[in-house]
Amino acid sequence: MERVAIIGASMTQFGQREEWIRELLAEAGVACLEDAGVDPATVEHLYVSNMASGEFEGQGGIMNALAHDLGALPAYTERIDQTSSSGGAGIYAAWRSIASGASDMTLLVGGEKMTHPSTAETTDIIASITHPCEYKHGLTLPSFAGMTARHYLERFDAPRESLGKVAVKNHKNGVDNPHAQFQKEVDLETVLESPIVADPLRLYDFCPITDGSAALMLCPESVAKEYTDDYVVIAGVAGATDTHVVHERPDPTIMGGVVESGQQAYEMSGYGPEDIDVAELHDMFTILEFLQMEGLDFAEQGEAWKHVEEGRTERDADRPINTSGGLKSKGHPLGASGVAQGVEIYEQLVGEAGPRQVDADVGLCCNVGGFGNCVITTIMEAAA
Repeated sequence: MERVAIIGASMTQFGQREEWIRELLAEAGVACLEDAGVDPATVEHLYVSNMASGEFEGQGGIMNALAHDLGALPAYTERIDQTSSSGGAGIYAAWRSIASGASDMTLLVGGEKMTHPSTAETTDIIASITHPCEYKHGLTLPSFAGMTARHYLERFDAPRESLGKVAVKNHKNGVDNPHAQFQKEVDLETVLESPIVADPLRLYDFCPITDGSAALMLCPESVAKEYTDDYVVIAGVAGATDTHVVHERPDPTIMGGVVESGQQAYEMSGYGPEDIDVAELHDMFTILEFLQMEGLDFAEQGEAWKHVEEGRTERDADRPINTSGGLKSKGHPLGASGVAQGVEIYEQLVGEAGPRQVDADVGLCCNVGGFGNCVITTIMEAAA
C-alpha cells in the first residue's frame, strides 16, 4: 500500500460569516486547489465533512453542488457526517480512498454554517447527537462538560485555575492565526470571572458558535513528488467509538474512543507519544484538553493539569498543544474543525505556520464527536 500524502491545504476566515454553506465550501475548495497546484478536473474523489447543513439551513446535496461549483466533474462525491468529528472522519475517508487505490487525487472540504439561528436553536441541534434518554432530560454537551470537570477537579485535586490556563494559552496562540474567530488574548482573571455556563465551567471555558470551512488535498506519495518537494504523509489514522450513553462509561474521566484511536494510530505510524512534536486537540471545552492529553498518553491520568501549570503545553515548550488557537479561539464550525486541525498540522510540518511556527517533524490531531462518543486520531509526518 502506497503512502498517502497531503500536498495542499486551506482554511477560510472562521467566525460569523454572511456566506452560506455552499459558498463557504467553495471558498476553501478553490483555495486548496490553488495551494496544491491541482486542476479541479483531475480530482477523482471529493469528500465534504458536514454535520448538519439540512438542520441549520435546509440545504442538502452539498457535495454534489460543490463538485459543480469547483468544476470537479465527474468526481465521485460523498458527504461525511460523524457529528463534531466529521472533519476527522473526512480525513480518514479521504485517506482510505487514496490508500485503497480507488483515487489518485482526493479533495476533502469540511464546513458548517451555524451562526444564523439563535444560540438556543443551535444548541438544540448540537444536543440532538446525545442519546435520546439523555436528550429528553435536557442534558447538553456543556452540562456533560461541567459535571466531568467538577469530578476531575475534585478527584485529582486540580486547581480550578488550571482549566482557565488552557483558555488563556489557546487565546494567546489564536492571536497569531489570521483565520481564527477570536484573535485576542484573555487573562486568567477574565476567564475565571466570566459568566457560569455549567458549573464549574464558565463562558471562557467553551468554544464559540462558528461559520467556516477548511480543505486538504490528498494523493499517493509518488504523485505528490510530481507536484512538490514539501508535503506531509499521513503516517497513522484510526477511529473508535465509545458508549453512546455517557453515564454507562466505567470512568467518566477516560474517553475510550481517544484511548483506542490513539493506540491504533500510534501502532500504524510506528510513533509513540514521546515522538509527537505538536498536537491539535479538540478543546470544545477546556476539560477536554486534559482528557485527550491523558487518553493519548501525553500525561498520566489525573496529571494533565500539572503539565498546563508547568507551561509544558505552551508554544515554546517541548510539545505545544493547539498552536492554531484550538477550537477555543479559532472557532468550531462542526464539519470543518477536524479538517482545520489537519491544516494546522500540515502547515507546521511544511514550515508554513508563520508566527505560530514551531520545530516539528511529527504532529497529531484528535477530533472528538459528541462527548467522546466517536473519535478520529491522525498522525502526520514531514516528507523525508
